[in-house]
Amino acid sequence: MRALCLAGPTAAGKSAVALALARELPLEIISVDSAQVYRGLDIGTAKPGAAERAAVPHHLIDILDPRQAYSAARFAADAQRLVAEVHARGRLALLVGGTMLYFKALREGLTAMPAADAAVRAAIDAEAAAMGWPALHAELARVDPVTAARLAPADSQRIQRALEVFRVSGRPLAHWHAAARPVAQPCAAWPLVTLEPASRGWLHGRIAARFDDMLAAGLLDEVRGLQQRGDLHADLPALRSVGYRQAWSALERGDTTGLRDAGIAATRQLAKRQLTWLRAVTERQVIACDAEDALQHAVQALRALAKA
Repeated sequence: MRALCLAGPTAAGKSAVALALARELPLEIISVDSAQVYRGLDIGTAKPGAAERAAVPHHLIDILDPRQAYSAARFAADAQRLVAEVHARGRLALLVGGTMLYFKALREGLTAMPAADAAVRAAIDAEAAAMGWPALHAELARVDPVTAARLAPADSQRIQRALEVFRVSGRPLAHWHAAARPVAQPCAAWPLVTLEPASRGWLHGRIAARFDDMLAAGLLDEVRGLQQRGDLHADLPALRSVGYRQAWSALERGDTTGLRDAGIAATRQLAKRQLTWLRAVTERQVIACDAEDALQHAVQALRALAKA
């Protein structure tokens, strides 16, 4: 049973490559995106449209309500099941996305981690509301300096989880990461092609243009609709996604003047983290996504791997 993986930072052109390859090979796409799993989060996730999904089957899109949680462990199990099902249909599974934790879970396995604790998480949120996330980042630096060193003082989601793990288990997150499981087979053997820019400026320009397109397409209206449901809040994993977090906050403040800059800055930070993870992966085939013939080269590389 084989599958191919296509990864890259946000706005690198992964979807275009996947759709171009689907015109040449009988394949099905498995989304590796922690936000596209949610129904109603369409514009801000650059979710494939109806025409694209009609042209080639897509999986792990629109499978959850935004109130629900989805984990890397669940993704790994779902992806392996889907790859087997696609294989049984005589087709090729192509895993495409930019959620690097999901790729890590699939290729390397996950460390056994303490379960989430709603009460501890609520207490951390209350402290953040009173003191600010930089203060909690300083606390994390005292109890888990290794994790704190790689997190920005405003990275609320990861700071919260790291503090939660420490308070629940009495051990820092770095301890749990150090106890990583062995590499899981056969997923680790699935070829990985990555789209990485030679010029960071090129990617920044793409990110800005795409966020402008999202705003023009109605991102604010989409988030207003989510707020008007009345059963969602900003601390849900779905609404911590880049773009949604900034839009939700701007609408709550009643001031959207700084939304564009905040959204672009957050997306650039995400892309930086994605590239950092990718460059630590030794077994990958890199395509310069800012080259003029990047799409052709990426399709050729994946096609050759599919036939290998």
